[in-house]
Amino acid sequence: MAGASARREHERRKAKDEERLRAKWGRFGGIAVALSDERQTTQAWDGGAVGEERLGARLDALASDEVVVLHDRRIPGSRANIDHIVVTRAGIWVIDAKRYRGRRPELRVEGGILRPRTEKLLVGRRDCTRLVDGVLNQVELVQEHVGQVPVRGALCFVEADWPLIGGSFTTRGVEVLWFRRLARMLAGQPDGGVDVAAVANVVAARFLPA
Repeated sequence: MAGASARREHERRKAKDEERLRAKWGRFGGIAVALSDERQTTQAWDGGAVGEERLGARLDALASDEVVVLHDRRIPGSRANIDHIVVTRAGIWVIDAKRYRGRRPELRVEGGILRPRTEKLLVGRRDCTRLVDGVLNQVELVQEHVGQVPVRGALCFVEADWPLIGGSFTTRGVEVLWFRRLARMLAGQPDGGVDVAAVANVVAARFLPA
């Protein structure tokens, strides 16, 4: 299920935080737990799980004989996972869900003529370029196992502050967008002759549920 591993990690961290409070406050531990807010690092896992769950539900609505959706797939030899993999007649999409409520993703381009051109992904004022690096690594991993089938990457932001006109962009080959824009791109792809069921089986066998 979408967001399953993030949800489990949130519950594990929450339980550990509560255990720590109970040990510290003894017979007043229950009160301490009731009055304490979740730590920011614990809340982050909850927010991530919600983003994956919401995007997963929307992607599931697109599923058909020609669109197979896989969620929360473990990267072999790693504790990391791929949020969503979508196999279509045109190829494969590796999609990373991010939930940044009320913040706007933007592309900042620096350099060019006199110095090397660089592209940065900003979310609000925060440099989140590492998110693009992560998607590119996932795309490369999937590509290794599917031969000539094209693999594309996307960062899909849930509940972000997108402008009314425009807003989505591409950086280093990774699409940065929201769900409706992603759905239009998936629907508008030319038929590439991909055997969706066969390719999905290969991907599912290599990238097991997290």
